[in-house]
Amino acid sequence: MNKFVAALILIYTTVFFATVSYAQSEQQIKIDLQKKLGTSAKIKSVSPSPIAGVYEVLVGSDVFYTDKDSKYLIQGDIIEVATGKNITELRQSDLNRIKWSDLPQANAFKTIHGNGSRQLAVFADPNCGYCKRLEKSMQQLENVTIYTYLIPILSADSTVKAKQIWCSADPSKAYTDWMINGTPLSGKTDCTTPLDKNLLLAKTYGITGTPTLFFVDGSRIPGAAQIADIEKKLNAQK
Repeated sequence: MNKFVAALILIYTTVFFATVSYAQSEQQIKIDLQKKLGTSAKIKSVSPSPIAGVYEVLVGSDVFYTDKDSKYLIQGDIIEVATGKNITELRQSDLNRIKWSDLPQANAFKTIHGNGSRQLAVFADPNCGYCKRLEKSMQQLENVTIYTYLIPILSADSTVKAKQIWCSADPSKAYTDWMINGTPLSGKTDCTTPLDKNLLLAKTYGITGTPTLFFVDGSRIPGAAQIADIEKKLNAQK
């Protein structure tokens, strides 16, 4: 056999078995850790972290770390000293990313500022104080189209208000008047609404609180973000 070919086979075989060994190791860590954590925490995956001997543990959409013996569970951020990058935060952002085109825009009402060339989506509850604060600050945004997905998650009254908003002649105006000016909502609640679909979508995307914002690149910002941060994200979109 040609020595060069033999060397290639040896290299390939070594890499193959090393890969299998790593995969088995990660699978064993997952099994051992799952036994220790019980059924209350469902581990999605275990994979190597940037630190030798430390493994990333994905539980739901949350990132943790553990050692090779699954003796410790570490909650916190890994910072790359040379660059200052928050590796955990970047990883979390990737995990939380959605596909913008998958958002059913028919289930939201639109609010257009200026030429509406920039876009973002907001999941909100009409009784959410942070949503009201966000709505007020977003009045400063120029040339943006805001898709608002109503998800009544705080109370039964939230469902009533969400229906009144959606069933009104101009949902965007009714929502703005209520959220910013406190104008009482009235009118029918028996029209066909997308509320159940929106709640299911929120569950699919792991949205547990309002407001939650999404951008065209699929990234999200939970909570009442600062207007400067929203502008920065909008300007960074392609």
